[in-house]
Amino acid sequence: MASKTRSVLREYVEAALWAIVLTLFLRAFVVQAFRIPSESMRETLLVGDFLFVNKFEYGPKIPFTHIRLPGFRAPRPGDVIVFQYPMNPSQDYIKRCVATGGATIEVVGKHVRVEGDTLIEPYVLHAGPDFPPGAADPRHFGPFTVPAGQLFMMGDNRDNSSDSRVWGPLPMDLVKGRAMFIYWSWDADRHWPRWDRIFRPIH
Repeated sequence: MASKTRSVLREYVEAALWAIVLTLFLRAFVVQAFRIPSESMRETLLVGDFLFVNKFEYGPKIPFTHIRLPGFRAPRPGDVIVFQYPMNPSQDYIKRCVATGGATIEVVGKHVRVEGDTLIEPYVLHAGPDFPPGAADPRHFGPFTVPAGQLFMMGDNRDNSSDSRVWGPLPMDLVKGRAMFIYWSWDADRHWPRWDRIFRPIH
């Protein structure tokens, strides 16, 4: 009887260990959860949105290394991407890719030009400037050519976002993955879920 009990206990322990290994594998190489902490991507993403990040699409990085496995494609302008903040890689940020390596970008007022063409950005919000005293107005930037292997990232809440206009282009090495969809959304002011946002794809 004791032997049977030990056998059942061993099966439970092995199942739990396999579940932990599988969870860690999926988080490292396939998908990761992320919570929106700020308003820099408003109205596309709101504070309290919880989303899944596809780490497989661009090629996942092997943990604790700078080695990236092959992916299905490279980041493209328009992708919403989660990445390690270049000024503090222990923090994760989320912004939209506006230009990739080799492209020349210029910001003039409310307009973004890439290779001389003005982008059509229906998702962008202009809520008015909120810049720290003495800071440069990020609505006037460039022209700037993005280095090879790097991305130019900007928040959709264009007037209230610390992004590549402030801290420079993003090295591909810091990219974690593309935001896929919102799986939960909580309105802290109303203390109620935002039901209409749940399972909404991120574009």
